[in-house]
Amino acid sequence: MLKAGKCWHFGIIKRSISSSFRDSSVFKSEAYFCGEWKKGDETFCLRNPATQDEISSITDCGISDYNEAIKGAHGAFKSFRKSAPSSRSEALQNIYELMQENKEDLARLVTMENGKPYRESLAEVDYASSYFKWFSEEAHRMVGTIMPGSGSTEKKILTIRRPLGVVGILTPWNFPTAMIARKLAPALAAGNTCVVKPAQETPLSALAYGWLCEQAGFESGVCNILPTSHADVVGKYMCQHDLVSKITFTGSTKVGRILMQHVHNKTGTIKKVSMELGGNAPFIIFEDADIYKALDGIMASKFRNSGQTCICANRIFVHESLYDTVASSLAKRMETDLVMGSGFDVHVTQGPLINDKAVNKVSDLVEDAKNKGAKVLMGGTRASTLGRNFYHPTILTDVDESMDVFHKEIFGPVACLIKFKTTEEVLRRSNDSNVGLAGYFYTANIGTIMKLAEDLEVGMIGVNSSEISDAVLPFGGVKDSGLGREGSLYGINDYTELKSIILEP
Repeated sequence: MLKAGKCWHFGIIKRSISSSFRDSSVFKSEAYFCGEWKKGDETFCLRNPATQDEISSITDCGISDYNEAIKGAHGAFKSFRKSAPSSRSEALQNIYELMQENKEDLARLVTMENGKPYRESLAEVDYASSYFKWFSEEAHRMVGTIMPGSGSTEKKILTIRRPLGVVGILTPWNFPTAMIARKLAPALAAGNTCVVKPAQETPLSALAYGWLCEQAGFESGVCNILPTSHADVVGKYMCQHDLVSKITFTGSTKVGRILMQHVHNKTGTIKKVSMELGGNAPFIIFEDADIYKALDGIMASKFRNSGQTCICANRIFVHESLYDTVASSLAKRMETDLVMGSGFDVHVTQGPLINDKAVNKVSDLVEDAKNKGAKVLMGGTRASTLGRNFYHPTILTDVDESMDVFHKEIFGPVACLIKFKTTEEVLRRSNDSNVGLAGYFYTANIGTIMKLAEDLEVGMIGVNSSEISDAVLPFGGVKDSGLGREGSLYGINDYTELKSIILEP
């Protein structure tokens, strides 16, 4: 049985991290739009997923609020689009510096509302801030081209990149500050204005961006953050609003399809769309792999945020010669390294799942696998003594294609071990998925590396590494894992349109 945190469930948190704020200005419960903090008539209750304690009442925005915010953002775009790249760069750099100065407070917000361990929240704030630093530099590099015409060397063809307008940003709860940063930073760098709809489960991290943008010097209406409990209605409204020029969404493939239908079923403006959707990442350990490095990779990839990541190892393929060794070694590592409990306990590495619906999903997937022949090597049950949203980190062996865990994104702390014999077999089985976001494999064979790097049907690959999140990396997938790329030198392109200019003497 995995260890629990030090008595946190009974309110006696030993060696805990303080949940009080150095600067309470980062804690906001009102909506921020049109340059003002607005407390609406309606609110919803935000609770800590670890303890179920009420954190705050949050302003609950509706259609009229979003309409006002979108119109305000459209008005602000008229001047912001003409702002100098140097001024946008300076403001984005200011956000980066503010995030670093207030890192501990911003991390507290993440742990309070999401439940992840505080050390992971600190890492998330660092990761989020890196996008503002990166795109503060990219604001200067929205370069075009100049080419001679095909029929005359005197004719010149120029291309320039221009901002789109109002960008509708819809983000999930699993990385509540980083997922906004990956969209907000390039959108602002390009000269767009933004309306953000954060997840209902994690509005505090989103609202902190309103305060950050105020402090950084962005003008009224450029950045708008509107929490809501009416995600379905508001999401459809944003997709079909004539003044919204682009929709960018991170979340499940199911919801992504719905939003795409909303965009395309509306008679009116044509919008650009970018989607970062679900994953089913294969994690492959070949017979010549460094097994200790591979185990480190599993622990980092599978159990970060209690498995609630779109790029985590969902299917762990192990060569038959190493299968038993990997299974027993992984169980020992989990027993030693994983501690469940409150994210504010310094010992804890595994926080809660986000809500009871998430726990029910994980439990159902495990039960389905067991009923179809999988064996539970470790875990496999709810950790109800810790709270309603906890699930024991689990190892399932003898997993195969008949089971839902092979085909569905688990979004929980369940490691599924699958035995394979040949490279051709594991490549075929890895690609047996309608999604293709990330993949990982461990081998010393350069031929295997080159083959899988080419043939694995995913957008991002970690070779002998589980670290694939970086502001410099083009983040995105293939197949039903979405459209477009976030981060990197390509990331700003999704927030611009290319204009061609022909010059004749």
